[in-house]
Amino acid sequence: MIRLATPNDHKAIMAIAETIGLFSPQELEELGGMLGEYFDGNLGSDRFWITYDDGELLGVAYYAPELYTYGTWNLYFIAVHPNHQGKGFGGKLLSYVEKMLTERGERLLLVETSGLPNFERTRAFYRKHGYNEEARIREFYRAGEDKIIFRKALTTSEQ
Repeated sequence: MIRLATPNDHKAIMAIAETIGLFSPQELEELGGMLGEYFDGNLGSDRFWITYDDGELLGVAYYAPELYTYGTWNLYFIAVHPNHQGKGFGGKLLSYVEKMLTERGERLLLVETSGLPNFERTRAFYRKHGYNEEARIREFYRAGEDKIIFRKALTTSEQ
C-alpha cells in the first residue's frame, strides 16, 4: 500500500536511507532534518513523503515542486530497502508519483543523481521507467563526481 508518510515512519525511513549505502553521514543528517521539518509542517503543503508499506516500511519517496517554475517537480529521494529491491516496489512508488502529478496537471518530473559507478543501478532504474538524461554537470558534487539530471514529461505536450 502506498500512503503518505507519518511521523511514526521517521525511524524506518532513515533506516532505509542508511541501509541502501549511497549516502554519507552528513547527507543522512540533512535528510533526517528535511524529514523532521516535513513532519513539523515547516516545508509547506506542496511537498510529499510517501511510503510503500506492506506491514513494514519497504520503500519511500520524496517529491516537491521546483521553485519559480510552472508544473516542474523534482523527485528528491526514492529508495527501497535492499531486502526488497528487484520486486517492483520502486517502480510502483515512481508510477504513483507520476500519476499524482499528472492528475494535478503538472508538466515535468526531474531527478538528479550522481555519476559515480555505484549509482549506475539507480540511473538504469530511471532509464527503464522512461526517463532521459537531460543534463550532466561535470564535477558538481566534488572532484570526479558529476551530477546527472533525468527528465520525464508528464503531459504529451511536453514530450
